[in-house]
Amino acid sequence: MAGVDKCDLVAHYAGKNVLVTGGLGFIGSTLAIRLIDLGAQVTIVDALLCESGGNLFNIEPVKDKVRVNYCDIQDVYAMSSLVRGQDFIFHLAGQVSHILGLKNPFPDIDINIKGTAVLMEACRNYNPVTRVIYTGTRGQYGPVTRLPVNEETPTDPKGMYEISNLTAEMIIKFYNDIHHIPSILLRLSNIYGPRSQMKHSQNGVVNWFVRLAIDGQTIPVFGDGTILRDFLFIDDCVEALLMCAACGESYGEVLNVGVDRPTCYVDLAHAIVRIARSGRWEFSPFSPDRKAQEQGNFYSDISKIHRIAGWEPRTSLEDGLEQTIAYYRRHKEHYW
Repeated sequence: MAGVDKCDLVAHYAGKNVLVTGGLGFIGSTLAIRLIDLGAQVTIVDALLCESGGNLFNIEPVKDKVRVNYCDIQDVYAMSSLVRGQDFIFHLAGQVSHILGLKNPFPDIDINIKGTAVLMEACRNYNPVTRVIYTGTRGQYGPVTRLPVNEETPTDPKGMYEISNLTAEMIIKFYNDIHHIPSILLRLSNIYGPRSQMKHSQNGVVNWFVRLAIDGQTIPVFGDGTILRDFLFIDDCVEALLMCAACGESYGEVLNVGVDRPTCYVDLAHAIVRIARSGRWEFSPFSPDRKAQEQGNFYSDISKIHRIAGWEPRTSLEDGLEQTIAYYRRHKEHYW
């Protein structure tokens, strides 16, 4: 089997220059901290857009070890400067609210599509040998009829957020195929864990359920609660990014990053309430926004990423929820 042993990651990243777009957000900040631990020189780009999830407290453990540039990825001059000399670029910046995309398509178009084009054009002009790792979403597939979902499944996204992510992926693939900028295209499933925004419910169901439980409120389980999802802990997600980026066979590929053991929403809510020892859950009808976005059962076939990069998730849902609940109870004032 090909791939990279986790123990070898220091050799791949120590002393390397790494740019993380959206690096003050949930996944980006966790990735930045891990990269610092591996000995990388990390630059973060983040516009700290309202309600996007960017939070300076997210990088508190490494705040004196990272460089932070506050700019928009649509800024041609800034990105032209920032990509220079970077060995790796992890592209995580984007508009990430499914609900906002239903109401206003332009942030998705401007940030996810135009911003990605600006980044890749900067790479073409000023650093064509850098390696780009893009994080899209499992929502790019749209409704599916066969489970688990592999990378050969046709894409039929039903929301502007998902459409813009798929478009960004195709832009990056164009630069990989035509301009030979080595790139990896990852489709992330439902990521949860510490450092996600917790002020509203638009960016991740697990973390929002955790907030409700911590606050002693009622978790709404939509429909009959039997819809299946694969919930992936943030540390496992970051390890997937790092292992793929360190594996030459990953470049040019589309890879699922998820869990091949799905959980239904009833079991998720029950586990959160039990572990938190607070809150409760009840069945609830879908809101119109949620109903419009609901795509039915989904969980990932991760055999390809395991075969190529050697990655598989390690954290059980139970352990991940325990870590998530403990983190937000300890740092609630920075996220509520």
